[in-house]
Amino acid sequence: MGMWQRFKMVFASKANKALDKAENPGETLDYSYQKQLDLLQKVRRGVADVATSRKRLELQIKGLETQAAKLEDQARAALSHGREDLAREALTRRSGLTAQITDLQGQLATLQEQEEKLTVAAQQLQAKVEAFRTKKETIKATYSAAEAQTKINEAVSGISTELGDVGQAIQRAEDKTAEMTARAGAIDELLASGALTDATGTSKDSITVELERLSSASEVEDTLAKLRSEVGAAPEKPAVAAAPAAAPAPAVAEITDAVVEPDHDSK
Repeated sequence: MGMWQRFKMVFASKANKALDKAENPGETLDYSYQKQLDLLQKVRRGVADVATSRKRLELQIKGLETQAAKLEDQARAALSHGREDLAREALTRRSGLTAQITDLQGQLATLQEQEEKLTVAAQQLQAKVEAFRTKKETIKATYSAAEAQTKINEAVSGISTELGDVGQAIQRAEDKTAEMTARAGAIDELLASGALTDATGTSKDSITVELERLSSASEVEDTLAKLRSEVGAAPEKPAVAAAPAAAPAPAVAEITDAVVEPDHDSK
């Protein structure tokens, strides 16, 4: 197979695939139905034209028959007046009209036959068009239902292109969220363990935080004492604690033993 034949085959297959994808059965059926309606309209116009010609022939034949009857009356009148020559002339003319009438009647019979055939054909075509219209609407409804069912099934199964793109976007978002959450947790653990220092200075260990808290409390007390001295306010008294119970009096013997004897050597 030559290159040109292969190219034609590939092009035809691609074009056929593209046409199959682009073709809408509903639009194709509507177009076919419209073409049939156009054909039916042409047949009806043909029937109308033949019927018009037939009517004209009938009128023409009727007129010739009227003239032929008139010539026959004239020939009869001429004979009654002894004018055989005039009667012969009238009958001669009548004979010519009779020949025309015979020829026109032959044409009329042909037109009538054509008219009957066209009428039957138009009726049959109209019946076919009506049947096609019914079938067309049935096929369109079936196709629409099948198309809707296919889209529903694709949506449920998640194999449609649109839902596939949405699913991929959701999966990427979930992956990025999980990755960012894991990264944030790892950094928090490193900062808490001291393995990683905060370059902005916002991360502090527990000892530093406690020392800063005590320093802040001392500063608050100093500032409060200064303000008291400025406004002459007495410091807030602490709550009075309950007095301890009185100790029991010592025994007399213990008091006597506690008296110190004077030193005789000191005299």
